Amino acid sequence: MPEVDVFTAIANPARREVLRLLRDEGPHPVAALAERFDMRRPSLSEHLRLLKDAGLVTERRAGRQRVYSLRAEPLNDLADWLAPYERFWRDRLHGLADFLETDDDD
Repeated sequence: MPEVDVFTAIANPARREVLRLLRDEGPHPVAALAERFDMRRPSLSEHLRLLKDAGLVTERRAGRQRVYSLRAEPLNDLADWLAPYERFWRDRLHGLADFLETDDDD
């Protein structure tokens, strides 16, 4: 079971960028990830640990390297939590569109 919740894990822009990189480009060793950020490697390692504790990344050893991969399943909880808010804003936007169409007729 994750020690860190997904909301905490994605609260930081650097961690969101790590997730984006892993999503778009696939697994990365720590050294390759570190090249993409303007931070010291220990700081990046702390971000990776937090993502791992939240269950959002997996780590495997490949020789002397640690390779990280995205594990997106925990994001389902986030999507489930956000769904009612998406419906709320969609309904509001439809109401606005209806109002504007009615106002144009006047």
